[in-house]
Amino acid sequence: MTDGRFVVAAALDGAGWHPAAWRAEGARPAELFTARYWTDLATLADRGGLDLVTFEDALTVQSADGRGFDGRVDQVRGRLDAVQIATRVAPVTTRVGLVPMTVVTHTEPFHLASATSTLDHLSDGRGGWLPRVSRDEGEAGHVHVRGVPASAEEAYAEAADAVEVVRRLWDSWEDDAVIRDVAAGRFVDRDRLHYVEFEGPFFRVKGPSIVPRPPQGQPVVATLAASDDEVALRFAAASCDVVFVTPPAGDAPEAADVAAAVAAVRRAERAVGRTGPPLVVVADVVVFLGASAVATKASLDQLDGAELRSDARLFTGPAAELADLIEAWRLAGIQGVRLRPGVLPDDLVAIAADLLPELRRRGIVGPPRDGRLRERFGLARPANRYAGARP
Repeated sequence: MTDGRFVVAAALDGAGWHPAAWRAEGARPAELFTARYWTDLATLADRGGLDLVTFEDALTVQSADGRGFDGRVDQVRGRLDAVQIATRVAPVTTRVGLVPMTVVTHTEPFHLASATSTLDHLSDGRGGWLPRVSRDEGEAGHVHVRGVPASAEEAYAEAADAVEVVRRLWDSWEDDAVIRDVAAGRFVDRDRLHYVEFEGPFFRVKGPSIVPRPPQGQPVVATLAASDDEVALRFAAASCDVVFVTPPAGDAPEAADVAAAVAAVRRAERAVGRTGPPLVVVADVVVFLGASAVATKASLDQLDGAELRSDARLFTGPAAELADLIEAWRLAGIQGVRLRPGVLPDDLVAIAADLLPELRRRGIVGPPRDGRLRERFGLARPANRYAGARP
């Protein structure tokens, strides 16, 4: 980021990131598949001043091991489409960025470009996109397009092509292509619409898009990459604007873990020869906040029959202690945090009511921000790659 502002995001998924969260006091399991539930969460994040929220998604129902339906009925199964949720909550929010996940491995990039462009228009420039790769046979079996990618390298190569196609389609309409000239009877200037003519090993796309260029020009593209996953990190460095990292657990001090994660991102940028602005590095944390957080998590662990495990740091305790952790991570080079609430809506309420005011008191974050999502990350609005290339 170029403006030095620290970003605070929340990752929203079902009843929360604990598998037994739906059984917690205050949870709303009867509403998980309703518009009201998601608009309530989004407006809470909006009023609280979070910079963005992400919405999880997949092409198969959830499972304990992440490998397709496992037959368990004591955990939440089923979810609404992430892009649809984001577009539904866009009109009832005014500040918060909206970043849905989509599986790029089995989804045509033309459809992804249309959906994400539409979200950016409906949110007035607060849209983003979280592409996800899949090597799950269950997901592949649902679409019957082709099999599972042979390797992680192939999966991420396809994802990189998908992002490139989407970015070209976003640019396939120039900013002033819609002219609405009533007297001349011309709604669009045809010379300002462009064929993208992409041809690669995975996709052949002609274009142009059916949706005019997004208000941001290029909505924010983010991805999740473990600090030791070099393939995922190279994809982030080559194709994305923001990377969510999970500093590894271990015996080293946490600040050292975070610094190592940032260093891994920068190595990946050098490896791919990144020429644009550096990736914004945001660290993921699963959070249970409040005076009763330890007891809440222990109770949920007991209900689930196992202690919660995660790829991200688990934090349980008061907001002030989480602020201490965030402050130390910021000094180690992290430019933001994405908080995964253990229980919804309770932990999101605590983030908005307790954590953010404490971060503001310490000068880590400022007042709630208006404007487009790219601006939250200090990213300029990019020029259209096709502007000026007219017949």
